[in-house]
Amino acid sequence: MKAEKALIHELSKPGRTAYSLPACDVPVVEHHRLIPSEMLRAEPAELPEVYEVDVIRHYTELSRRNFGVDNGFYPLGSCTMKYNPKLNEEVAQYAGFAKIHPYQPEESIQGALELMYELQRDLAALTGMDEVTLQPAAGAHGEWTGLMMIRAYHEKRGEVRAKVIVPDSSHGTNPASAAAAGFETVTIRSNEHGLVDLEELRAAAGSDTAALMLTNPSTLGLFEAQIVEIARIVHDAGGLLYYDGANSNAIMGIARPGDMGFDVVHLNLHKTMSTPHGGGGPGAGPVGVKKELAAFLPAPTVVKRTDGSFGLGGGAEDSIGRVKAFYGNFGILVRAYAYIRSYGPEGLRRVSECAVLNANYMMRRLEPYYDIPFPGICKHEFVLSGKPLKKFGVRTLDVAKRLLDFGYHPPTVYFPLTVEECMMIEPTETESKDTLDAFIDTMIRIAREAEEQPERLLNAPHHTVVKRLDETQAARNPVLNCSCR
Repeated sequence: MKAEKALIHELSKPGRTAYSLPACDVPVVEHHRLIPSEMLRAEPAELPEVYEVDVIRHYTELSRRNFGVDNGFYPLGSCTMKYNPKLNEEVAQYAGFAKIHPYQPEESIQGALELMYELQRDLAALTGMDEVTLQPAAGAHGEWTGLMMIRAYHEKRGEVRAKVIVPDSSHGTNPASAAAAGFETVTIRSNEHGLVDLEELRAAAGSDTAALMLTNPSTLGLFEAQIVEIARIVHDAGGLLYYDGANSNAIMGIARPGDMGFDVVHLNLHKTMSTPHGGGGPGAGPVGVKKELAAFLPAPTVVKRTDGSFGLGGGAEDSIGRVKAFYGNFGILVRAYAYIRSYGPEGLRRVSECAVLNANYMMRRLEPYYDIPFPGICKHEFVLSGKPLKKFGVRTLDVAKRLLDFGYHPPTVYFPLTVEECMMIEPTETESKDTLDAFIDTMIRIAREAEEQPERLLNAPHHTVVKRLDETQAARNPVLNCSCR
């Protein structure tokens, strides 16, 4: 039996140290001259006194408990947790990319500037937009940036439009970003097919509508087949269409938001373009716009000069200004560029086709065991409902906990809120049929356990470092110190 490893505070012994600093060879400044006395501790912090090797082993052990796409299947719906190709990592580590500084003279970083310029053009071509900014650091940051441009656009026209329409199945960041940009949100309900209700949209769209924020396909994995009519309704009211690109892995190389009628779009490069994702970043959420909004783009953008060189430009009078230090998360942009160029147009289309195929395969195999609220063809992801298991006293949360025992990261649960006991599953194009089948078999086993041994689910997980938590207490009274096992 594996022995329980000692925690770092348990290894602490007075006098042990993990480092040794040389004697100070500069004048010592009293603390109170630099820091106000009320901000100084009365007593030293009670930190563990341990050797360096103990610190290394402690944090290495913790790192092994992390789960990521390199560990196993990560079917987190709406987050597109796809494999990060190591080729992209290698390219990002080239000295010409990894060791440059944003304050260098432009003539000394022509390669980096050319890469960003080409990435801007590639993303514009993929989305059907005219111009792109690479500055935003994540999807929600891109949403806010796009909404600020929409606000500036309307103000330039002398219009005051205070409302942003969002479907009830939208990402939670949509109404949050709209509120952060100073807008009021108006939620419209989905129809019985999980799609935008056109009559509700017609009733909501008016002279005060600034924009409709829409994900297509939606978080339900459904393509808005009436998107052209949706665009007409919003445009006739004088509003703009904003495309949340979180789900673009379903349409890449097949359909373009610009051709559907969208005016502004953001892309999550840490989703669609396979760059590292999670852990707080870094990410990238470039924003593309049609030519009518190009003057409002954040400055600077990368431009190609008449002599063929590259530099930083933009900054027109109507620009909303800089939204990120320097020019975006450059290392992430390099990885995304390597991904796009590795696949090329046909390869990117194939990525989306395989993602859609995988999702539909999984949905059909699981259909006899879980409720499928929208049984038609899905796109890159699909939703299941654990509602049939409730008669056994089992909920979706219990299914998610039980999956941990089999080494899987659970799918997204209880979102979208429009589906009772929702599970949202996105397999991506990354995974083999063998991996999909293994996960499907596990989900089937769990459905059978719910009927035959519900206590197995109600007490799960059984084999993880941390066992079943009291969800309410964990949220209200979290224990965040190193003593918990």
